[in-house]
Amino acid sequence: MKKIILLFSLLLFNTVIAQKKMFTNKGIIIFDASVPLFEEIKAKNESVTCILNTNTGEIASLVLMRGFRFKIALMEEHFNENYIESDKYPKATFEGIIQGFNINIIGTSPKEFKMNGKLELHGKSKEINTTVKLRKVNEALEIIADFDVNTDDFNIEIPQILTKKLSKTVNIKTNFLVK
Repeated sequence: MKKIILLFSLLLFNTVIAQKKMFTNKGIIIFDASVPLFEEIKAKNESVTCILNTNTGEIASLVLMRGFRFKIALMEEHFNENYIESDKYPKATFEGIIQGFNINIIGTSPKEFKMNGKLELHGKSKEINTTVKLRKVNEALEIIADFDVNTDDFNIEIPQILTKKLSKTVNIKTNFLVK
């Protein structure tokens, strides 16, 4: 019986060691909800967490909504209080998988992969299917994505008076350098 437990423990230990995770807490997300001819509605968060399992291609990220910075402080206040309701929904998460991920085929030139997963924002979830670009940068792996989301999918209400100044389609750009 002791041999079986020892063998099982060794197999479990090897499996845990074989899983390689790369991580950052300095990822960047930029969102842009601007409309042509009106004031720019754009913000940046440079404290985003991202974890990548290099054995499976599973990826997860977390962003605190109050970390987004706007050019105009009043926009930041409206974003947190009126639209995102950061006190009620303090974070957004993404959990997904990079299809066909193989760290051995990634070089210093960007390589495209399909990525799909679930974005949770403002208490709602939405499936996201996009392309992600990966490339090696020194000892790290750069992960870049660019996709659009619709505010209606996350029950983010835009007052009628602002519908011409604020886009319901929001562009999201991410850049993670995981090590």
